[in-house]
Order: sequence, then structure tokens, then C-alpha cells
Amino acid sequence: MSTAEKPLVNRVASSGLITFNLETYYPAKTIHHFDLKDYLFRELILREKDFRSALAEHDWEQYRNGIFLVYCSTDAIIPVWAYMLVTSYVVDICDEIHLGDETSFLRSHYSDVADELDTAPYVDQRVIVKGCSEKPVPPSAYLDISRKLLPVVKSLMYGEPCSTVPIFKKRPPAK
Repeated sequence: MSTAEKPLVNRVASSGLITFNLETYYPAKTIHHFDLKDYLFRELILREKDFRSALAEHDWEQYRNGIFLVYCSTDAIIPVWAYMLVTSYVVDICDEIHLGDETSFLRSHYSDVADELDTAPYVDQRVIVKGCSEKPVPPSAYLDISRKLLPVVKSLMYGEPCSTVPIFKKRPPAK
């Protein structure tokens, strides 16, 4: 049989490699940002009366069923009660409320994903943690998923099935 007559075989598909794509765990709900900087006098001082008035007039419905992130992007000292007050407006509107910007939220989110992951399907498997994503997956997510998978996998790689970087390979027991 000549080379032209041989059927094409997808060696990647038949290799038994499992691709783990962190991007599939990116939050499906809309992420809303609430920066307290916009409510500070000269972006430095929180005036309680002005702050309460501005919050009372704010359209909170825009955050319904989403993920609400509250933070301050300036180097101002924000009293703890300010975060509590903002929370009182969104607690019945948002599905999740977090203190911090999107980067800190995603770190926490992916840490939770790793902690809750059922590793049974990955026991003694060759796993590739997919690189290059279109959504922002923080580097800490790769650390967290490695921490979770390393104790159970046969091998762990990073990248794409056609081009991987080996990370770990379980050694057979010494004789």
C-alpha cells in the first residue's frame, strides 16, 4: 500500500491524552466592577454623607444575577463599613459579591475550581493543561490545577496536543 493509499490517522486523538482546558471554567456570569474611587472626594477621602447619597441614587439593577466586584483602585484608605454598605445594596441582586478587582477574583475563582475538581477521571492518565486562552486565566490557575492533578496523573504537560511542554512524569516503582 502506497503512502497515498493509507488512511489518515489522527495520532493526537488516538494517543489517549486528556486535554484540561482551564478556560472552560471561566465564570459564565457577567462580571461587574464597582470602583469606590469614583465616590471619593478628590479620589482620596470618603465623605460618609456624600457616599450614602450617591449609593442611594445609584442604579443597582444593572448588576442583577451577575458577579459583583467592589474595590478601590486608588491608594485611599477606605473604612470597612463602606464595603459593608455597598454590599447591603447588592446582596439580593447579585449572585456573587467579592472584595477585589478582577485579577484577585479570578485567582480565588480558579483556586476554588481546583479545590472542587473531581480527580477520578484523571487518575493514571496523561493530561495536557491547555495553554493559550482567549479569556483571562491567571497564572495562579495553572499552579492550582497542577497542585490538584500532580498526585494522581501519570504525566502532566502544558500546551497543545501537537506541541507540549512536559511538566511531570510518574516514575515506575524502583525494583
